[in-house]
Amino acid sequence: MNLPLALAAGALRSPFKRPAPGAAPAGATAPGRRLAETGVRIDPARLAAYARACGFPGRGPVPLPYPHVLAFPAALRLMAARDFPLPLLGLVHTWIEVTQHRPLHPREPLDLTVRVAGCAPHRRGTEATVTTEAHVAGEPVWESRSGYLARHRTPGAAPHPPAPHPSASHTAAPHSPAPATAPPLPARAEWHLPPGLGRQYARVSGDRNPIHLHPLTARPFGHPRPIAHGMWTFARCLAERDTDPQGVYVRAAFTAPVPLPATVTYAASGPAFQLRSGDRVHLTGTVTSAGRP
Repeated sequence: MNLPLALAAGALRSPFKRPAPGAAPAGATAPGRRLAETGVRIDPARLAAYARACGFPGRGPVPLPYPHVLAFPAALRLMAARDFPLPLLGLVHTWIEVTQHRPLHPREPLDLTVRVAGCAPHRRGTEATVTTEAHVAGEPVWESRSGYLARHRTPGAAPHPPAPHPSASHTAAPHSPAPATAPPLPARAEWHLPPGLGRQYARVSGDRNPIHLHPLTARPFGHPRPIAHGMWTFARCLAERDTDPQGVYVRAAFTAPVPLPATVTYAASGPAFQLRSGDRVHLTGTVTSAGRP
């Protein structure tokens, strides 16, 4: 089944996937299926368009978040599958961890593996953890873990503990890797985000979630205006930073949506960074070298 049909099927099954309040879905502690793709080659034109959209240089190594874009269709297939326990519609990307072991070069073919590591109760519903690994000629070069939240009533659910080191990348993560609130950091830049930013990023990333595209498609999901992609905010913040070319570990939490259009402030101090508008923090994160938090 091609991706559009798989997504349509996932959307149609969504109303029938409703976890019980206060309980993780069946199979929550067992690893899920995985999808693997070998010899993935990067399209130079698409990579250049992504770099422009997110503020990365047009030359040099592959931008750190880009393997997520390459693996995103496989992740969508897994989350749209019949045996994925959460509804595809309404899933919220809540956090991400990325470990890059060395720079990736645009001409290197990648072997990608995407897996649903498991699900766990969250204070606002149930959260699935999706892992991605990239290898070059058998060498692990890049890996990530992401949390996707299905919101529902959870009486008595407890807050989440801090995140573990990414070496636990094959374990379901019942947490967000960064706190929902953090002290203000010094402002470094201000960005004016146009109303069509969601459509622009959708073209270069393939993430065409309707909440990002237009007011009419965002309203059924509770947003009067389209909201910026969390992965765009993540990428745009990383484009402002110098990272260790020999190894980097990044973690970030998407704490509040960014309605479009918007004016946002990028703030940073040491390893920590934020994206905020006024007193509202939309994203918090940290960047450290050598793949260690």
